[in-house]
Parts: sequence; C-alpha cells; structure tokens
Amino acid sequence: MKLRRPKPGGEVDRRSVVNPVQARQLLTAVTNVERTRGPMMRAMFAAMYFGGLRPGEAAGLREQDCHLPETGWGLLTLAKTRPENTDSGETHDERGLKHRGAKETRPVPIPPELVTILREHIAAHGVASDGRLFRTESGKAFSGSTVSKIWKEARAYAFPPDVVASPLAARPYDLRHAAVSLWLNAGVHAPEAAERAGHGVDVMLRVYAKCIDGQREMANRRILEALVG
Repeated sequence: MKLRRPKPGGEVDRRSVVNPVQARQLLTAVTNVERTRGPMMRAMFAAMYFGGLRPGEAAGLREQDCHLPETGWGLLTLAKTRPENTDSGETHDERGLKHRGAKETRPVPIPPELVTILREHIAAHGVASDGRLFRTESGKAFSGSTVSKIWKEARAYAFPPDVVASPLAARPYDLRHAAVSLWLNAGVHAPEAAERAGHGVDVMLRVYAKCIDGQREMANRRILEALVG
C-alpha cells in the first residue's frame, strides 16, 4: 500500500508578515543602504506594501499608470509586469498581468501615504524613457540579485539580530503578503481584496488563511448587529 504525501498548501507563513510599524521601519532603512540604489528602491518596496504589487508588477509600473492626486487616495492601473528569469535572454521580459489577458488591466486604489511616496520619487529621480518609475541610473530594471542585496542590508538596519534571523519580511515579496493580510484583517471583503491583489478569491483565502486574525469575533458582532436590527 502506497501513501501519497500531502502537497504543500502554499499558505503564507504568518511569521513573515510585518505590521505597519515594521513596514515603515524597513522603508526608512532602505534609504540608508548605499547612496543611490537604496533611495531609488524605497518607493518600489512601498508599492509592494501599500499597493500589494508583485515584484514584477512594481518593476513594470509606469508614470502613465499612476493617478497621484495632491490629496486623498490615488489609483494604479496596472497593465504590464516585468518578471525576471525569463527564457528570452533578457534580464526582464515585458508581459501582461498574471492570470489576465494580454491587454487586461487591474485597478489598484492606493492610500495617500503611497501617493505621496510615489510623487516624491518621481520628483527626485524622474522616470525611464518608457515611463517606468523604478530603474537604475542607466534606465535598466533592477536585477533580482541587486534587489535582494539591498533588502538584506535594510533588514539589518531595521531589525535587531534575533529578528533578522527570523522569517519576518525575509524577502521583498513578503511585503505583498503583508499588504493582503492587512486588507483581510481590516475587514475588506474577500472579492474586493482579491481584485486588488490579482488573485482568485478561493486561492487568496487558502493562501492567507493563517494570516487572518479576529474574524470570528468580527463575524459574531456583525451577526448580533443584524439580529438586533
């Protein structure tokens, strides 16, 4: 008799999820890494945290995709992703969004804090010839190894050694996990959170199941309010 090993569920490790205070500490720490590359990456990491973008989506973000008003919420209309490690021979390929048609877009409302960060980034660093916000001084996309290096150093600035040794925000991608976890814990309805994140609802709830706190108490309170009403 053969037993099948259970396949890993792909759930996010809640130990990797930063809270808002920790996320801001990391974003500040990034600016202290090197003279140019760290400060130029801060807004990219902020887009992953406050907007829930995948790294490839952040790499493909263009100025024309951003509605950044002087006050209030903004809007990113994601159209392209630039994932690394492709088969084309290029460092990054430009593709359509994950799980969507080649010409489909995804609207992502962004809070005022990220609007301000992106406006400041554009004012300080400009954009590439094709409108991309995040690139090297020569206009190329940041390589994955460079991003990982800057992130590793930023964690060392932001956290004490015991936390650095932990899974907390070990990878830049964990900023996206923290964003979606925050939305769900804030009570954002699953379909809306999934739309912002570019997930299917079923996949999102499975992946983030262990990062959702306090939902039972919230559900009980809402049921009581409905019964009284």
